Amino acid sequence: MNRFKASKLRHTEARLPRREAWIGGLRASSVASCGNQVKASCQWVAFSAEPTGVLGIVPLEGKDGGRRTVSQLCCHSDVVTDFDFSPFDQLLLATGSADETVKVWRLPESGQDLPSSAGLTLGPGGGPVDVLQFHPTADGVLASGAGKRVTVWDVGQQQPLAALESHGDQLQSLAWKRDGRLLGTSCKDKKLRIFDPRASPAASQSVPGHENNKDSRLLWMGASDCLISVGFSQMREREVKLWDTRKFSSATFTLTLDTSPGAMIPLFDADTGLLVLGGKGENLLYCFEVVPAQPTLTQVTQCLTEGRTRGLAAVPRLALDVMACEVLRVLQLTDAFLVPVSYIVPRKSVQEFHEDLFPDCAGVLPATDAQAWWAGNSQQVGKVSLHPARRPTQTFRSPVIAPAAPSTQLPDDGPADSDRSEGSGYSSPSGSLASPSSAATSLSASTGPSSGFVSSPSQKSLQSILGPSSRFRHAQGVVLHRDTHITNLRGLSLTTPGESDGFCANHQRVALPLLSAGSQIAVLELSKPGRLPDTAVPTIQNGTAVADLCWDPFDPRRLAVAGEDAKIRLWRVPEGGLQDTLREPEAVLQGHTEKIYSIRFHPVAADLLVSSSYDMTVRIWELGGGQEVLCLQGHTDQIFSLAWSPDGRQLATASKDGRLRLYEPRRSPQPQQEGPGPEGGRGARLVWVCGGDFLLVSGFDSRSERRILLYQAQALPDGPLSVLGLDVAPSTLLPFYDEDTSVVFLTGKGDTRVFLYEVTPEPPYFLECNSFTSSDPHKGFVFLRKTACDVREVEFARALRLGQGALEPVAFRVPRVKKEYFQDDIFPPTRVWWEPSLSAGAWLAGADGQQRRADLRPPDMTPVSQAPKEQPARKFVPAAVYLGEKTDEQKKEELLSAMVARLGNRDDPLPQDSFEGVDEAEWD
Repeated sequence: MNRFKASKLRHTEARLPRREAWIGGLRASSVASCGNQVKASCQWVAFSAEPTGVLGIVPLEGKDGGRRTVSQLCCHSDVVTDFDFSPFDQLLLATGSADETVKVWRLPESGQDLPSSAGLTLGPGGGPVDVLQFHPTADGVLASGAGKRVTVWDVGQQQPLAALESHGDQLQSLAWKRDGRLLGTSCKDKKLRIFDPRASPAASQSVPGHENNKDSRLLWMGASDCLISVGFSQMREREVKLWDTRKFSSATFTLTLDTSPGAMIPLFDADTGLLVLGGKGENLLYCFEVVPAQPTLTQVTQCLTEGRTRGLAAVPRLALDVMACEVLRVLQLTDAFLVPVSYIVPRKSVQEFHEDLFPDCAGVLPATDAQAWWAGNSQQVGKVSLHPARRPTQTFRSPVIAPAAPSTQLPDDGPADSDRSEGSGYSSPSGSLASPSSAATSLSASTGPSSGFVSSPSQKSLQSILGPSSRFRHAQGVVLHRDTHITNLRGLSLTTPGESDGFCANHQRVALPLLSAGSQIAVLELSKPGRLPDTAVPTIQNGTAVADLCWDPFDPRRLAVAGEDAKIRLWRVPEGGLQDTLREPEAVLQGHTEKIYSIRFHPVAADLLVSSSYDMTVRIWELGGGQEVLCLQGHTDQIFSLAWSPDGRQLATASKDGRLRLYEPRRSPQPQQEGPGPEGGRGARLVWVCGGDFLLVSGFDSRSERRILLYQAQALPDGPLSVLGLDVAPSTLLPFYDEDTSVVFLTGKGDTRVFLYEVTPEPPYFLECNSFTSSDPHKGFVFLRKTACDVREVEFARALRLGQGALEPVAFRVPRVKKEYFQDDIFPPTRVWWEPSLSAGAWLAGADGQQRRADLRPPDMTPVSQAPKEQPARKFVPAAVYLGEKTDEQKKEELLSAMVARLGNRDDPLPQDSFEGVDEAEWD
């Protein structure tokens, strides 16, 4: 604000509407990205929805106060990271994704149909697309940022015009100057850069920005030479800086806000100079007035919202209610609502147009096209008046995409019809969901790319549009009765590595590392649930800190423990469980030179154990002789995880060097194949799936987002077939794969959620199922063998959950109507992996074995496939029934006759007429 002249915006108020005006029933995405998560044009609002690769689409305004229906547009096969509306064509939407492509869509007019596929696709590029922005003056020019590169596209020609590659690290934001000549970027290397794409691919100016490399954003102040950046200081304080490119060596003004951890989303309106800031995960919106000439940043107002911010978007000025003195409108995306926040300047007269508040703004007609702009044309967009009587009515349709054939019905935004149950999304007349009969109320993460969202009365046609769904999508995780729990657990160790399961169990007992002298391990019998005594229980005295431990699958009494002293100790638990402290191991395996990281028993051959160590070797041990028989080489960094193939022929490893390796140990100590693994170096786990033909790897990306990757086992160099981002959390996802159902369970230590996905060998590869959520974080989650499941309750998996002080069994069940029958479609003959098929010597000699399979059907249950088929219910009542029915007049006459009969005859004497009264003489 000018210190000598009061600002006309100093009394600006932020007004929240009543809940009836909110757009409710949403499921906003929780995936972290560099984008704003929500964008608006003059007609539509797009936001990141919960299913992977899906955007929610909703009209900006409802017609005649009617409801606004939220529809879902399936855009990509992976997470949608950012998207943007064209500033000229209000129906043109560009989307970027972690699948490395940019797609451009033409949305319909209100009441028409969503496109079934993208109008055009740009890419794939060299990595996941992080940010997108259309050019402010030229139609068909789009800038996209992926990794360390910014690409400027000619959308109509589907060709890149320029590639800007001067960045030293991950790109965090980009912004066009309002006149379209320059492009600014912020980067994880803590630098701000200015590019002239038509002059050179190198940055024309570069300066250190914010001292912390956490999420930063950069914005131009309209067509001026000034910029705004938001980020974090070295002390993790959130700060706003003003810059002038004419003296770009340092910021001209710095304002420190607070120490909140949420990344800020800035929205700047160049016509009013208002800057709105909102932190992700917070419910406070700041509003400042920016005066670059002084320079100053003065707070105008604050707005405390009801929900926490997932994303923010500014509504275009041409869509503002100027007669209500609305100078700015912000859309706040929360978990379940889109909340419009209006910034109003109070004026005495609201019946006239205030020219001082609403100067002319940029119109919707582009100044030039892509080729002319690239050739040097810098003509500016013409301005238009916001006065309702002088506002232009013409619209612009970009020629880069021709109108597409519709496929998804979007309900009209007229008055709500109470009998209406169809729809392509979930509607929100007053923040509520549409009818459950709507086929579009949920989409799974398996929805394929470029598939529109449509409602259909036929389940078959719905499946053909949405893609396959898992038969386990309604799976339920249930904690069993407290009588089956083991409680009063004390002194549990929390120092096992992140990739270790933390504890191990078989069908008889469980082993729990304790935080006590001597690195003790408690061994508890599952057949003896209940509260443990307050006194000490018998333990195994391991003598050194436990790095990993596992039970021998073929001998439920033998426990292998890897220690930080580079030794593996084999312990034998007495029959019936521990009665006294066990101090002497059965055997000690020595050979590694540094701390052992993980150990795994062979899945087919008895007495074989594999171990990995910080000495970057993988060693295979023959336990009968207690000696090392094979040593595998080839790793250049820490080995995160290893896994045997189901047939025991191959061994796969994941390493901190970002590589996956596949060994055939009996053939060569060197890997047979190598391929790219997860990007982050924070940890990874892998498991074989789909009969041993594929590898599923859990890890992190460069933004610390947890993700799962699917590889074809014999084509590791080709990279992953599919990548699915889950959430942002510090712990590594520990996978368990049930080969009978092809369901993978994923959770991390310290999590409260267990993800379930059915894995298929064909696209879309991952079919989402219901997840299980616990009330408190678990320290470990271990699954038991198939015979522990209660098939009568359609229980297809059972696990042990280690909580704060208790061990709880968790049953995963599928709801079925005919539970009296054996569900043979869910319970095929299971592999008896707890019985060996050959000895260690035979395997080392080159033999391969195959384990038998067992039928889980109880003798007294009939398979559901053999159940007698029920006669279908009659859909229509025979005509004879209608003919035999009485008419309404007949029914009315019979009803009246019955009522009169109950009342009795009116000529009958009343009961009191027969009573004997008092004689007249007795009154005296």
